[in-house]
Amino acid sequence: MQMRIWAARLFLTSFWLILGAITADLNNSSIVLAEAPLEYSQSINRKKITVTKSEFGVRIVDAEGKVNFFPTTKVPLKKGDAYGWQIKLPNYRGKVKWREVLRLPKAPETWTTQESENFSISSDGTTAITKRTETPVNGVIKNFWKIAPGDPLGKHKIEVYVEERLIATFEFEVVEF
Repeated sequence: MQMRIWAARLFLTSFWLILGAITADLNNSSIVLAEAPLEYSQSINRKKITVTKSEFGVRIVDAEGKVNFFPTTKVPLKKGDAYGWQIKLPNYRGKVKWREVLRLPKAPETWTTQESENFSISSDGTTAITKRTETPVNGVIKNFWKIAPGDPLGKHKIEVYVEERLIATFEFEVVEF
């Protein structure tokens, strides 16, 4: 009888440990580092949103004017380069309404954007919110920030929402060049 009780306790303990690990993994599934090939679908406002790839990295234009994208979580603080994300929404039809929340470790010396109407900054200057409505090009939406003097070093975070639903989180660090 004691052997059965011991076996039952072992089974239940193993079950709860495995369930806890699965739950923890599911709760962190939207965090993305440099690249996360993923595929999931959600029905929002009757529009199905499928993400097949989301990646964060540095965009560098070479001497010949060619744009190169390098997935990374370390962004060198080099004036003129840019960092940002691109997300593939292959089955999305029509215009996409997206919102980006960029959180910095401290306020930069200045914030610069070409689209002030759909851009806001928190009162402490550490968070910027960008809103756009656009048609994906080849199923891809993206946004990049040019590196400027006075940008802070340290850990940064970007959250991207499509139709008010969080679809990607990118954590990265801006480091000395």
